[in-house]
Amino acid sequence: TKLILLDSLLQENLISTMPSSVTLPPKENALFKRILKCYEHKQYKNGLKFAKQILGNPKFSEHGETQAMKGLILNCLGRKDEAYEHVRKGLTNDLQSHVCWHVYGLLQRSDKKYSEAIKCYRNALKWDKDNMQILRDLSLLQIQMRDLEGYKETRHQLFQLRPTQRASWIGFAMSYHLLNDYEMALKILEEFRKTQKKPGYDYEYSELLLYQNLVLKESGDTAAALAHLDQYESAICDKIVLKETRGKYFLTLGRFEDADHIYRDLLKRNPENHEYYRQLELARKAETESEKLKIYDEYQEKFPRAQAPKRLPLNFLTGDEFEKRLSKYITTAIRKGVPPLFVDLKPLYSDPVKGETLEKIALEFLDNLSKFGSFDAEKKVQESPTCLLWMYYFVAQQFDLKGDYVKALDLVNKAIEHTPTLIELFTLKGKIYKHAGCPKQAVECLDEAQSMDTADRYINCKCAKYMLRANMVKEAEAMCSKFTREGVPAMENLNEMQCMWFQSECAWAYQRMGQPGEALKKCYEIDRHFTEIIEDQFDFHTYCMRKMTLKAYVGLLRLEDELRSHKFYQTCASVAIETLIQLHDKPLKDKDNDTESNPDELDPSELKKRLNKAKKAKRKAEQEKAVIEQDKKKKELFNKNRKKGEEDFENPVKDELIPDKLARVENPLDEAVKFLEPLLLLASNQTNTHLLAFEIYYRKGKVLMMLQAIIKALALDPKKFSTPQLFGSFPSIH
Repeated sequence: TKLILLDSLLQENLISTMPSSVTLPPKENALFKRILKCYEHKQYKNGLKFAKQILGNPKFSEHGETQAMKGLILNCLGRKDEAYEHVRKGLTNDLQSHVCWHVYGLLQRSDKKYSEAIKCYRNALKWDKDNMQILRDLSLLQIQMRDLEGYKETRHQLFQLRPTQRASWIGFAMSYHLLNDYEMALKILEEFRKTQKKPGYDYEYSELLLYQNLVLKESGDTAAALAHLDQYESAICDKIVLKETRGKYFLTLGRFEDADHIYRDLLKRNPENHEYYRQLELARKAETESEKLKIYDEYQEKFPRAQAPKRLPLNFLTGDEFEKRLSKYITTAIRKGVPPLFVDLKPLYSDPVKGETLEKIALEFLDNLSKFGSFDAEKKVQESPTCLLWMYYFVAQQFDLKGDYVKALDLVNKAIEHTPTLIELFTLKGKIYKHAGCPKQAVECLDEAQSMDTADRYINCKCAKYMLRANMVKEAEAMCSKFTREGVPAMENLNEMQCMWFQSECAWAYQRMGQPGEALKKCYEIDRHFTEIIEDQFDFHTYCMRKMTLKAYVGLLRLEDELRSHKFYQTCASVAIETLIQLHDKPLKDKDNDTESNPDELDPSELKKRLNKAKKAKRKAEQEKAVIEQDKKKKELFNKNRKKGEEDFENPVKDELIPDKLARVENPLDEAVKFLEPLLLLASNQTNTHLLAFEIYYRKGKVLMMLQAIIKALALDPKKFSTPQLFGSFPSIH
């Protein structure tokens, strides 16, 4: 939130010259203005000096606004406790000052206490209801918190105060759009559009038109949306989006000939776009195999080097035609040496008939190449030796998919004998070992592949991932350190870069190794990344309206609303919940066993008292140690930023995640529920969500919620959770 909040704070001088309940005489008022100037230019020491001059005067030692501004400057220097003390004191001395309330809100916002900040802004508006800066700040928090009704009211007020500003119109229209009041949003956008100049090329005006068209489409009036595109075609700069949108509208309205023309034009630009071909099939009403094939044959002739018109027919063709075209497709790719050929054709294995045909062709080609050096037994064309290599590679992957790891390894070993310098062969061998349940051997293969090209980041990451799957966390960290920042521990740098795949694999590894504290630490780190991404929206609330990237902005808001449905969060939440459930079932014992040995042969009650006392002392010592470490880090950060001349107050130091403390949490089930709630909201279509919910509610003794979880899991996958399997899927049912 650095950019937007800082911009907000720098504009504080817009509100500070307003009269308050306590008026300073000219000399002190000049000093107060200099405080604002110093604050604006980040001259915090000078600002504090001028504040001291005002507050040092016995007549104005309790001047609320000066105390508040002093607190704001102290906040910028990282001295939060002092900042809050001064701002609260200033507020107590001048409750009717909108400046004090605004500053208090800014402090709350810098600490991510958005609800409290909104209350402060509303109090500030009671004393200065038309203050533009407070209204802007309030609107930012309301859209951040998705208080859409409140956002609409605030944008309406801003619109009335500044009807000539572009952001006022856009924000007002968007507030209605987000509430699905399309009619009002369109009226506002149309009135605003009429005020805009129309030069030859204006990308911002083009974005406004595309946003207006989006609102029209979402209102359900596709015909009006199409007419709008036709009317303003010349003013829209993004011609690709224009054509794609128009093509979809034509299909929706049943104007297939017009849609056909659009998609033919788009395919001239990009003959590799699969979606264009699917839409062209709809436009030409191609339903039978021959009708679809006619389209792709046409584009094979037009674009002989394009891959899409050769690959896509394999999805719907059958019989001899399928076999013929598949053979040609494979031979072309093998001659070129295309490593991802198997990945490209893998979807065909989901059809048993096509999978069998593909397997038969591949084995036949391999046999012919190994015996005759040709794809056919008649030796019509002698192939390059690399063709045999790539056929080994392809067929090995085929056997790996089937689970025949012995044959797969035999073929990949033959390929390595043929060409021992090909990295892909070692990565495949490692993959086969991984699937066969031999993680150590898999790591050896990937390590060898990585050593063949140490500058390849992909192989490096793959090797680290395999190491984590083999519970080799330290080795994986050392592997990743080759590409992380020097002078910083790799684990710390990967956390800074939000490298969630690595942290997810670490969490799994620690869980398997029986280290719940370390596993939970990784899960909380991932959870913090998602929180940071959500908070980073602040950077775009004003930027997107200023730059008119309105469609992208609406897309961002909708993405953020369901951000925790991402697989990385689902993974970390699953590991965290499972770990916390284990800790609930079997809490960790104290490491100190000396006190439990009862050397003095005390009676049970006395021993119990002593043990409890030791536990409390140990817990207190751990907490004190954590506080000392936290203070030490804060001081180091403060001293570091003092040298720089400013403090990054928008990113306060987070509480340190201590594995042992996390593993000894007092209420594991309450912590597990915090991870579960986003899953229930955003990943309710996953059966695992309801299995985890059941396990938590079972331990909490909430029978109705347990039953709900079972019913939802059954509804999602009735076959998997049939009666005989039900008890296996819900292990806690007895």
